[in-house]
Amino acid sequence: MTPADPTTSTPDPTTHDPSSRRRPLPASRHGAHPVDDTHTRFDLWAPHASTVTLVLEGAETTMEAAGDGWWTSTQPAIHGSRYAYRLDDGDVLPDPAARWLPDGVHSPGSVVDPARWTWTSFQAPPVTSAVIYELHVGTFTTEGTFAAATDHLADLAALGVTHVEVMPVNAFDGAHGWGYDGVAWYAVHQPYGGPDGFARFVDACHAHGLAVVLDVVHNHLGPSGAYLPRFGPYLQSDAESTWGRVINLDGPDSGAVRDLIIGNALTWLRDHRVDALRLDAVHALDDRGSATHLLAEMADAVAALAEQTGRHLELIAETDRNDPQTVRPRALGGMGLDAQWADDLHHAIHVAITGETDGYYVDYADPLQAIARAYTGGLVHDGRRSAFRGRVVGAPLPDDVSLRRLVACVQNHDQVGNRPAGDRLTTQVDADLVRAAIALLCLAPHTPMLFMGEEYGETAPFQFFSDMPDEDLREAIRSGRRAEFAYFTSWGGEVPDPLDHQTFRRSTLDRSRADTEAGRQRRQLWTDLLALRRAEPALGTGERRGVHVDVDGRVLHIRRDPPSHAPYAGTVVVVANLGDSPVALPDGRPLLNTADPADGGDGSATADGRLPGNAVAVHVLDPTR
Repeated sequence: MTPADPTTSTPDPTTHDPSSRRRPLPASRHGAHPVDDTHTRFDLWAPHASTVTLVLEGAETTMEAAGDGWWTSTQPAIHGSRYAYRLDDGDVLPDPAARWLPDGVHSPGSVVDPARWTWTSFQAPPVTSAVIYELHVGTFTTEGTFAAATDHLADLAALGVTHVEVMPVNAFDGAHGWGYDGVAWYAVHQPYGGPDGFARFVDACHAHGLAVVLDVVHNHLGPSGAYLPRFGPYLQSDAESTWGRVINLDGPDSGAVRDLIIGNALTWLRDHRVDALRLDAVHALDDRGSATHLLAEMADAVAALAEQTGRHLELIAETDRNDPQTVRPRALGGMGLDAQWADDLHHAIHVAITGETDGYYVDYADPLQAIARAYTGGLVHDGRRSAFRGRVVGAPLPDDVSLRRLVACVQNHDQVGNRPAGDRLTTQVDADLVRAAIALLCLAPHTPMLFMGEEYGETAPFQFFSDMPDEDLREAIRSGRRAEFAYFTSWGGEVPDPLDHQTFRRSTLDRSRADTEAGRQRRQLWTDLLALRRAEPALGTGERRGVHVDVDGRVLHIRRDPPSHAPYAGTVVVVANLGDSPVALPDGRPLLNTADPADGGDGSATADGRLPGNAVAVHVLDPTR
């Protein structure tokens, strides 16, 4: 499908000089859109208002009713012009679709003109060949800005990363937070550098050969500064989720709400040149009443934009349903998304490495068998009963879905930050076990993702932090956070105060570890493993028929056959010894061993031709064997 109706409308030529350089049609009707060098068109959906006033640089203009609850006005305004709206005789409110909120979410917005930005020519690789690196802009560097983050892009490219996934940058109340409590979905958080800073960051990523994945949140609004419901029925009146009232996707007057969301996706992809979106918690998008689910409609719109621009654009879902239909093609009745996060492999590896069985980890109490199931089928819960949830979860992945459409990790913002202390794997177990976990991720048929700092073994925690100004809300966040960890029965410490500034500071990367011998060795391990994925066809495929896993006590024997299109490549064999006693090394030519001193091991890998405990060996068989 094409972007919503607004893109076909044009300003009234009698209101401004038509000789000015015209801008492309907008990706979304909602918001302020420069139409040429001197004028901007303001479009607002406020179906219950009798009058709407545009407050532009302090001057007030009555907007024209455009039908179906829309109001419009074209006025002299350029990049940076301040504006807001007044509904009837009420308060002056910020535009809920403002692209820029330079003074925060409670203040007027500013016009953004994407024509000011220049771009490096770049074509993103598909996510099915990706190595993803997740980062939080505010804690990736001590400065916490897009500009500071660009200084580290060359290192990520050299590591073997192909995609940089940025946690949400949409505007939220306060200076720092995770970004999932955003209230202005189109605006870029000003403390990070605003829309201009983000444009420069995206272009710098492209200049280093890195695609950009942006994490976006469309399933709820944050608790402070959410003016969207003041303008219209953006929320359902009688449905609640974990995060408050549900977004109105299928109720009366939901068409403009759907356009707001789909237009937002297209705006990030087109105007900001983002290459892919990670869609947060799509299982919380309640759209049971629509014949075409919002996600499928969005997938169609993104496919149309990709065809129009000639750029490779993709959508990645975060979902806890383990539903293969999320990533099946539209032609086969699926949602048509390109990939989805798959937590099963993380959970299985985590339990195997740490022994933890609190909370949802109880479903992986036989962790090596769970790892084997994830390797061979992609998912562990694929129609099996979950003891933690008390019901059946998931469905089998069809044969036509590559396992590379499943994004897996051993650490990410959720699996670190949503622990009571936000502690990383590096502080939970010994280094040899961490190396084994990394190898099990990189050798899997899934698409791997690593979390910022993981490449050098960061030990600083990543804790949940917030900066909401309202004291009642701050206390509610504190108490809610404590209650959230009731199921972590083995945790006996104090949950860090999310509103304490030191919680935020503790979560900033301490890059001094990267320059230590241990840090360099950890980086070398990641580099070597990611290079193997590129070099060995057997490791670069998501074909399940070539994955074979046997479990012998605490030892995994893994065989990865080359894909059908590379019949003369070698078969990769792996022994992952998570027990205490040495075991025989696999046959074939050695490629990597996590006990090797170059990768941080003690050298015992080759001492007697056997693989020590808590180590992983990778060999390749001659294709003629």
